[in-house]
Amino acid sequence: MNIESIKINSYGKLKDKNFNLKKINIIFGKNESGKSTLLNFVINLFYNISKNKNGKNISDYDKYFPWDENEFSGKIIYKLDNKNKFEVYRNFNKKNPEIFDENGMDISNNFNIDKKIGNLFFSDQIKIDRDTLMSTVVTSQNETKIDESRQNLLIQKVANLAESGDEDTSYKKAINKLDKMLLTEVGTNKSQDRPINAARENIIKYENEIADIKNIENRKFEIENRNKEIKKEIEEEEFNKKIYNEINNVLNNNNIEEEKINIKKKILNENNTKIEKYKEEELNNKKNQKSLPFYISMALLILINILNFTFIKNKLVNVLLLSLIPICLLLYLIRNKKYNSKNIKIQIETIQNNNSELEKEIEELENNLNRKNEEEKIKLIKIYGKEIEELFNYKLIEELINENKNDLENLKLELHKLELDMESIEPKMDRLAELEEKLYIEKENLKDLEEKTEIFNMTKELIENSYQEMKNNVTPKFNNNLSKNIEKISNGKYKNIILNNGISVELENGRYIPADRLSTGTIEQIYLALRLSIIDEISPEKLPILLDETFAYYDDERLEATLKFLCNIDNQIVLFTCTNREKQILDKLQINYNLIEL
Repeated sequence: MNIESIKINSYGKLKDKNFNLKKINIIFGKNESGKSTLLNFVINLFYNISKNKNGKNISDYDKYFPWDENEFSGKIIYKLDNKNKFEVYRNFNKKNPEIFDENGMDISNNFNIDKKIGNLFFSDQIKIDRDTLMSTVVTSQNETKIDESRQNLLIQKVANLAESGDEDTSYKKAINKLDKMLLTEVGTNKSQDRPINAARENIIKYENEIADIKNIENRKFEIENRNKEIKKEIEEEEFNKKIYNEINNVLNNNNIEEEKINIKKKILNENNTKIEKYKEEELNNKKNQKSLPFYISMALLILINILNFTFIKNKLVNVLLLSLIPICLLLYLIRNKKYNSKNIKIQIETIQNNNSELEKEIEELENNLNRKNEEEKIKLIKIYGKEIEELFNYKLIEELINENKNDLENLKLELHKLELDMESIEPKMDRLAELEEKLYIEKENLKDLEEKTEIFNMTKELIENSYQEMKNNVTPKFNNNLSKNIEKISNGKYKNIILNNGISVELENGRYIPADRLSTGTIEQIYLALRLSIIDEISPEKLPILLDETFAYYDDERLEATLKFLCNIDNQIVLFTCTNREKQILDKLQINYNLIEL
């Protein structure tokens, strides 16, 4: 794999930067010029930037987010060993990048997606994750020396090697660890108070409790079935209630209209009575129109007034007696007017006219009532069926409504009693449901634990098989590659390195000593050789080697040997440095390189 070009729109302190890379590249710049930022950009573009601190004081996202809020993005063009070319653009504010092939086709959906990390295109292509990449092809000052735990991880990635030094000891530790994990996480038939023992005991306990409660379950089914029947009956009665009420409303409306008609008929009868009375009065008036008693009374009243003026001569009495004459006359005239024959005829005629109007109104109301009654009846029959026609009877519908009311009350009362019975059963049934759920969970738990036991046993068997295969094939090959690399890097000074509970180096006298007893420069060379040996085994790609200020502890002789070795391997080399030493040595060796100054 080769990186062909890098374009940075804005990332940390780097803005509007374009870099074209070749086989050998020197990225030169003073401290704080942005070399590590460029390296970090490359790694985060391939694997996505993290917003978590991951043990740092600040996350990469916060550290490299542009201060002036320019576009936080960039692009890389690279080619795999099979000559397939890819262009990747990433906006670091988004989880997933945009990936294009050499024909410009968007192939972003062709790769696996992780919900947390995002698109895993680079891991899919080179077959290693970010941590492995950072432990092998990417190095910075004081990072070429890897600790034993990381060394173990990387070696395990080579043909599933599961040991960290001495083969027998590593194998025993792995087996012992699995046995301990099996005992702690699962347990055995001989153990006590372990997960599998607790699961078996709980299953027996729950099954016994369930058996005790099962007896009341039949009663619950009876209540539930009767509950459904009553609810269905209530539903039917509610339906009947609706029909009865609608019919009753129609009949009640008829009563209202009939009452209006009766009122008008009553008025009509009253008017006829008035007409008869007026006719009778008219007849009496004719008989009494010439009234002799009135004239006699008037004559006596006049005589009394004459006698009073003549003999009594009391002014007050005279005035009172005199005033009676016009009053009597006026009353007589009023009475005659009231019983005037012409006036009575007018009254009779008026009432007769009103009666004619009333008779028309009564006839119209009766017709409307009959028509409306028939329409409502037809409407309800159309909805509920012809069988309800017989219900249009005041007495019958009233009886049905009362019967329906009683039936509903009785059904609801029975339903309430059943609900009370169910409330007394529910706690026990809830306990049954709880127990059945616990029993199911415990059985599933036991099943998982038994599967886990099987997995542990299969894992032990696989480790044993892998161990034998590794012992015969992998370890010798890995040691051989590591020894060849260190021989070239050290100019033949160290020719043999073996893995034996760490890294041991053979001296010229044939003695093996731990690598950490050598000089810092030699240790750096050995661990660089270890990384390069691992690279050839863990990925199908010849990955670019990115070295950031890696050679601080190298003297010129070691640096020259190391650069000569790096330039002769197939991997692309990118050196980040703040000194001219790498440039001067490559010039001395007449090796072509690409110089990029920040």
